[in-house]
Amino acid sequence: MRHGLRRATVAAAVGSVLLTGCSSTVVGAASRGASVPVDVTADGFPITGSADSETDRLARNALADLDTFWSQAYPEYFGEPYQPISGGYFSVDSTNIDESAYPSTGIGCARAPERPDGVANNAHYDPNCDVVAYDRALLEQLSAEYGPYLGPAVMAHEIGHAMQGRFGFADSAIVVETQADCLAGAFTRWVVDGNAEHIALRVSELDQVVLGFIGLRDPVGLAPDDDRAHGSGFDRLSGFYAGYEGGVGTCRDDFDEQRLFTATEFTTQADFDNEGNAPYEDISGLTAQTLPLFYEQVFPALSAEFTEPTVEVFDGTAPDCGDMGAEDRDLGYCEADGTVYLDETDLLGPAYEGIGDFAVATAVSLAYAQAARAQLGVSIDDATAVSSAVCLTGWYAGRFWTGDFADVGALSPGDVDEAAVFLLTYGQEEGVFPNTELSGFEMVDAFRDGFLDGGAGCEIGL
Repeated sequence: MRHGLRRATVAAAVGSVLLTGCSSTVVGAASRGASVPVDVTADGFPITGSADSETDRLARNALADLDTFWSQAYPEYFGEPYQPISGGYFSVDSTNIDESAYPSTGIGCARAPERPDGVANNAHYDPNCDVVAYDRALLEQLSAEYGPYLGPAVMAHEIGHAMQGRFGFADSAIVVETQADCLAGAFTRWVVDGNAEHIALRVSELDQVVLGFIGLRDPVGLAPDDDRAHGSGFDRLSGFYAGYEGGVGTCRDDFDEQRLFTATEFTTQADFDNEGNAPYEDISGLTAQTLPLFYEQVFPALSAEFTEPTVEVFDGTAPDCGDMGAEDRDLGYCEADGTVYLDETDLLGPAYEGIGDFAVATAVSLAYAQAARAQLGVSIDDATAVSSAVCLTGWYAGRFWTGDFADVGALSPGDVDEAAVFLLTYGQEEGVFPNTELSGFEMVDAFRDGFLDGGAGCEIGL
């Protein structure tokens, strides 16, 4: 079993990315190590086939820091001495392969030789040889699209597989891959906390890293029990966040066959053809039925009665009600007339075309959550309100996932990913949430909390 990357195509808002085993993320002000990061020399950390390139420099620095990280973490969490990679590291430029740069066994070993082009558009850990190989042309593309940390994130994921090769691979591919994502998240937190000597992660890069991480998902509709499965974008994000927040111990203890995965198969050819997207004109009817039902079930636990707000769309010019017009918002709730307003021209339409149908449902849910909070007599327009609205939207999506609205509709493969992409793409725009400094990373985390754990963390008094 070799673990690596595979090309996947994500929504236009995310772009076209590649993967099958890589990733990472955070928030605040620029994080550096104990001192300014210093580069590892090529002699100090050899990578066969490497060039004098920025991509190889970043990979080498990341791999050196990963060696330090695991030399500390492995004995602590697995009770055994750390075993460094024994078969070496290999860099390949798939656009211009120089066969002479590699030994006769290529990027493998005598037991399992492999030609250098075997890693084209990929990165992998091979337990047969205990080697890590990567296509630097791939890493260059990922860095260009999502910033310089995505390359180190790929390295962290692959070294995570190397650690699994030592403590044991799970039987399920999707568990193996998301656990490696978790280990990459644990390493990322270590970097953000200022422990790395050779790489740094700036807060301004984090939202792009999260978007890139979603782009590393499986093709939408791939069966979760497929032996190539790596998980949906949300599955991979959840793995990463688990490691980032809980550390290596969480990765060790919380990844098995019982873990929740949102990757599902398409069941009809029509779903394959339209990627599970309902017609745009049908979405308003779906949200009009499910959002009131959701809050009618939530409010009794708060000793309150929910009153369904009016929902109106507009074309480009916000209505003159409350702050909607004054701040030229694309989304919001106006208490003066009890109406949820959404901009079809500048928000809903582009979100549908660029991301998918559940991005539209997510936008409606965010504004609807503001209406619910107003009825509960709590804030609707500060950082707490934003986090709460996003969490409630995650809870609403989770209720879809568990089949609570089965008589009305159900989530399609990729829908939960679309919600996360919407938050990362539009969440920090002034027209959506003008009065918050929450990052996309924090918003996705709040959505994840609601989806996985319900309303306990949504700050509405539950």
